Amino acid sequence: MTDLFDYALYGGHPPHQRHSETSAAAAEDIQPKVNHLQGVVLTAIRGRPSTDEELIYGIPMAANTLRPRRRELQLMGLVEDSGERRYTRSGKQAVVWRGKRMPDHG
Repeated sequence: MTDLFDYALYGGHPPHQRHSETSAAAAEDIQPKVNHLQGVVLTAIRGRPSTDEELIYGIPMAANTLRPRRRELQLMGLVEDSGERRYTRSGKQAVVWRGKRMPDHG
């Protein structure tokens, strides 16, 4: 059985732009940190359903690190669109993400 936060989504390696040397280097650099970063984002969303923008302002993590971690959590079925929308600072509506409700087994 694999770890809850493994990188099975991408064949064991964070994705990167194949044509970009710097993107490949960034993916290699982030790989050992991914599990921890996913956990930070998941904890924040479970604590308070949030938009990506709210997460960026609430977690000391760069947007280009945070958004992929939130997307990975979504692909793993751990977070979902709450159906709620909130306005961003630019006046656009954004999805409010929440921790996915797990089925009861009892």
